[in-house]
Amino acid sequence: MKETALLLRQLITTTDKIGAVAPSSKQLAREIVDQANVRNANLVLEFGPGTGAFTSHILEAKKRNAQMVAVEQNPDLVKLLKRKFTGIHIEENCIENIDEILIDLGISEKADCIVCGLPWASFNPDLQNRLLDATYNALKPGGVLATFAYLQGMVLPAAKRFKKAIQQKFETVEKSKVIWNNVPPAFVYRCVKG
Repeated sequence: MKETALLLRQLITTTDKIGAVAPSSKQLAREIVDQANVRNANLVLEFGPGTGAFTSHILEAKKRNAQMVAVEQNPDLVKLLKRKFTGIHIEENCIENIDEILIDLGISEKADCIVCGLPWASFNPDLQNRLLDATYNALKPGGVLATFAYLQGMVLPAAKRFKKAIQQKFETVEKSKVIWNNVPPAFVYRCVKG
């Protein structure tokens, strides 16, 4: 309940950076982790972990020796994540700086997968394109970006623009089944770098 209250407070005060009205459901978390193929990854990145709804599922699924880096821009959420999780790198930064973040951590390889909770459709086109470029460049060939969208938002121009952007950027884009018990219902985009 405290995490939901924190998320709602952040939504009210930072409407351009928080897109969720409630933490993602366990079913959506399992689906996004499966779509990302976290189990087989050596380097997992999480962009926009928020309150950690996906983070705990990533930690359960990843190999013991796999590295994980979570990048969150909101300082209050970073504090929460650092209290909740150990054994991963949690960086307060923008994903546009992911190359520098990895260099500073001494990580030279590209990611096998990225689990992403960013509110893509709320970004203006220029920011969205810059963040997609950084995301694409952070992946190795064959790497997967798994991100989600809310079903009811798909009729909106911003969501249509994001769908078109990922289809132009990634060689393969697939949609998962709808997770009806998420609030609101959502699905996962699985985007594969060629």
